[in-house]
Amino acid sequence: MKYETIAVEQDGASLVVTLRRPERRNAVSTVVMGEIIAAVEAADADPSVRAIILTGGTEYFSAGADLNDALAISSPAEGVAYFRKWHRLCSTLEDLGKPVIAAIEGFCMTGGCELALACDMRVAGAGASFAITSSKIGTVAGAGGTQRLPRLVGPAKALEIMFSGDPIDADEAYRIGLVNRLTAKGGALAEAKAMVKVYENRAPISLAWIKRSVHRGMQMDLASGIEFETFLVSTIYQTADRKEGISAFLEKRQAKFSGK
Repeated sequence: MKYETIAVEQDGASLVVTLRRPERRNAVSTVVMGEIIAAVEAADADPSVRAIILTGGTEYFSAGADLNDALAISSPAEGVAYFRKWHRLCSTLEDLGKPVIAAIEGFCMTGGCELALACDMRVAGAGASFAITSSKIGTVAGAGGTQRLPRLVGPAKALEIMFSGDPIDADEAYRIGLVNRLTAKGGALAEAKAMVKVYENRAPISLAWIKRSVHRGMQMDLASGIEFETFLVSTIYQTADRKEGISAFLEKRQAKFSGK
């Protein structure tokens, strides 16, 4: 499939989706949203792809939402319709059955930051910066930032970041848990690919259900989450991969998972 606003390239088990709107500093338009969804859903159905990496390239991740789309909103109903597109994009990333890693260089601002928050993990190169600047323009983060950020860094730190609207650097983002891994400048994509090299040797169903258990369980009380976890683990015990994994462990060999 040919895309206008993103580039898609498979490198081994990694499917790399690169935002490609340099004239808008990778601002996320509704077209970008639709193309990302199409690309990652195709990757989710491709057994040769074991994880998706979302990046903005070597200079910056994204300046945020495309304000041309936002300025075109003229009624509450249009606003709801617009933000539902954002929610569909972010929920698609969270609901995929494969890991999604954001590889971030340079600035990652507001809507761009919210997009990164919807990924399962974030890797940042030195010099990257993060902000949700809504308070500076009289709005509220509308792509899930007020909900995902406190779940990652805690409510007090999330409020501090969003109240000020000022950027935090990659070191601080790593310290507070917004970023999983910090690399040298320019090294985020390579580090993300190295992570995928590990995941491609893990059972695909295990990764998919671990992801679902964590994301869904975070919305539940502890007892309900454990009950959901128990349902998943008792079901996965019937899979061929579980039998292969235990056999390989006992036989001291590398498991050969089939995703079945």
